Amino acid sequence: MRFSVCVVVVLVVLAVLRPPQAAVAQKYAAIFNFGDSLVDAGNLVVDGIPDYLATARLPYGMTYFGYPTGRCSDGRLVVDFIAQEVGLPLLPPSKAKNATFHRGANFAITGATSLDTPYFQGRGLGHTVWNSGSLHTQIKWFQDMKASICKSPQECRDLFRRSLFIVGEFGGNDYNSPLFAFRPLEEVHTFIPDVVDSIGKGIEATHRRNCMDGLVQKLIEEGAVELVVPGVLPIGCFPVYLSIFRKQPEMYGRRSGCIKDLNTLSWVHNAALQRKIAELRVKHPGVRIMYADYYTPAIQFVLHAEKYGFLRQTPRACCGAPGVGEYNFNLTSKCGDPGSYACDDPSNHWSWDGIHLTEASYGHIAKGWLYGPFADPPILETRHH
Repeated sequence: MRFSVCVVVVLVVLAVLRPPQAAVAQKYAAIFNFGDSLVDAGNLVVDGIPDYLATARLPYGMTYFGYPTGRCSDGRLVVDFIAQEVGLPLLPPSKAKNATFHRGANFAITGATSLDTPYFQGRGLGHTVWNSGSLHTQIKWFQDMKASICKSPQECRDLFRRSLFIVGEFGGNDYNSPLFAFRPLEEVHTFIPDVVDSIGKGIEATHRRNCMDGLVQKLIEEGAVELVVPGVLPIGCFPVYLSIFRKQPEMYGRRSGCIKDLNTLSWVHNAALQRKIAELRVKHPGVRIMYADYYTPAIQFVLHAEKYGFLRQTPRACCGAPGVGEYNFNLTSKCGDPGSYACDDPSNHWSWDGIHLTEASYGHIAKGWLYGPFADPPILETRHH
């Protein structure tokens, strides 16, 4: 997800993620991660920090690192928890200088889309897309890196067969482009097939003469046999959307307070993505493709807050402008901007800055991806080779 410029906990105890003994031996040689601001570990800030970028200032990073790292959270992300759980170091951003990538790399970058910029420009949306590195661009970054981590194509294939690939999420920023241009929701739904095809097998876009390979398909061609493909979050529950898209009372969930038709958009995307994954599983029977669910846990954080140690309240950002609106979110005083403050204890909030999640939330999601029930199948289920 996230806003074009990413407008804009207490530490989740590692014991929460302690594996059963049977899973300890199921380690990966490396992890390669792709995506947007949900999993960006600092690619956006490697070459310098723009003045406008609030996410590169405290209180971002306050919980685990003690300083901002370029992660759009108070601490670790899902991919960080997964790396730690399988015995790997935190993945360095792929653009990092003087880093080694033999144990993996994180290609994700804030603002990333599934579709290339000309797709949006062709629909009159060039002004509402801020594409720092699309899915297609991240594939190229990955391919350019191979020479630095492998001595031969066969050595690369051997490494990739023993690695975990996390492919996304992608799609949040694609939908933000028409949403924040206030296009009709019916029009936004027409983006879904192109976004999902781009993630999966590839599309023939009108602005390109050649077919743009989908990320999953391309990674399988490179030798990947274990891939995690996440869906999108229920955007109707997030303060940024709740603040911008005011609706009639009947448009909100009675128990959740979320905007129902925005959550439907997310749900339809996820259903289409799961159908695409099913097609790819049939086409590549030797490859293990896992659907990873962001949607269900986020809904549960809202509806069953106490179960996860969160405060039961209206969807509300931990870090924002206190006293400004019921969602603690204000575009003119975002988290990291002057006038904004973080809550005393991010671990009891699921929403960090109104757009992204807290470390505590990501810890719960990572556990659900690793061991269930938030992945199909769970990552640390018996692996097949």
